[in-house]
Amino acid sequence: MNVLVLNCGSSSVRFQVIETDLERIARDADQRLASGLLERVGSHALITLHASGRAAVKQDAPLRDHRAAIDLLLRWLISKESGIDQIRSAADIHAAGHRVVHGGEKFKASVRIGQEVLAGIEECIELAPLHNPANLKGIRATLDLLGEGVPQVAVFDTAFHSTMPETSYLYGIPYPLYRRHRIRRYGFHGTSHRYVAYCYRKMRGIERDRVNIITLHLGNGCSACAVKGGDSLDTSMGFTPLEGLLMGTRCGDIDPSIIEFLSHKEGMTLPEIDALLNKQSGLLGVSGLTSDMRELLEEAAENQDRRAELAIGIFCNRVRKYIGAYFARMGGADAVVFTGGIGENSADVRRRICDGLERMGLRLDEQKNVAAVDGATGEISSPESMLKAFVIPTDEELLIARDTVRVLLDAPRRW
Repeated sequence: MNVLVLNCGSSSVRFQVIETDLERIARDADQRLASGLLERVGSHALITLHASGRAAVKQDAPLRDHRAAIDLLLRWLISKESGIDQIRSAADIHAAGHRVVHGGEKFKASVRIGQEVLAGIEECIELAPLHNPANLKGIRATLDLLGEGVPQVAVFDTAFHSTMPETSYLYGIPYPLYRRHRIRRYGFHGTSHRYVAYCYRKMRGIERDRVNIITLHLGNGCSACAVKGGDSLDTSMGFTPLEGLLMGTRCGDIDPSIIEFLSHKEGMTLPEIDALLNKQSGLLGVSGLTSDMRELLEEAAENQDRRAELAIGIFCNRVRKYIGAYFARMGGADAVVFTGGIGENSADVRRRICDGLERMGLRLDEQKNVAAVDGATGEISSPESMLKAFVIPTDEELLIARDTVRVLLDAPRRW
């Protein structure tokens, strides 16, 4: 089955085409046929199209909306220029899997998309006003271009965290506000946390209910997750992705009274404060330089930039604090797993985060840690370490493709 995986943002379309089926999933033998990114959708777009085994094609073109973007990538997929032998016509695209950010309390697993599901995703727009509308545009454009004969599946960022107990997801606000407005912690990055938990289980050769780990998705967006018995017990992102760890441009945890204080002192409106906390804070806000961890590490090392070093220090300290909190919350863990762009590729950040965790039993093997970059998978802790540490690259698109197959064939979810 050739599955088109789509991740539609407000002005972008990221895609992959993955050939997979139940037999391939069982053998971890899925094949990635193509991938790409269409940026600045709605204006003059930047387009990157990559067929497996070939050089990436880069171009630009005016794309007025998501439908035009998906139409362009579909025409490329079936063209001779792509050179994909498995796809010669639109009929060779057998299904589409969509990343949907928010499923609220309604969607606790991946589902086949129909009118009722579309209505449910629309109901969650108020919970994810920047993301769900774009996800819906991608779904509707795909339905329009491929027709109702091509089944579509929604895979929700929030679904993995639906196993959290009330003691994890409720806030300390009047309970009726939760009942009326569903104000609670939902958590995000669920497909990533779920995927690396699966990879850890396969790597260790253990059953799902023995997976007791702390997963750290560290990229431009960051979150931690306490995975106990294979389920999400707690996670750092909350009602929105703003809560939790320090991120590229998001502040993470702050005292809520700062919002009123900024409004009084700076004369800022609520939308202005929301933009400040989401787009001008985090690594960018502290350093005053950039939201890119790689650039900050270079500035700190080469120019001894104090604020760059400060931003890195706050970032690592926040992650370390969550590791300690989740270790206690779980009653102990077997491993810490790093993933995401920073988590997979920055040995320096991993070392800084783990420094001081020796009393919890975690000791890094410096040589293994330095070697674990550029897609490497494996253990980075020393043999005597009681709390293990691993680097496992995430692959959310692969999980979406696999869930699409499982849902359409009514197969059990085995992650």
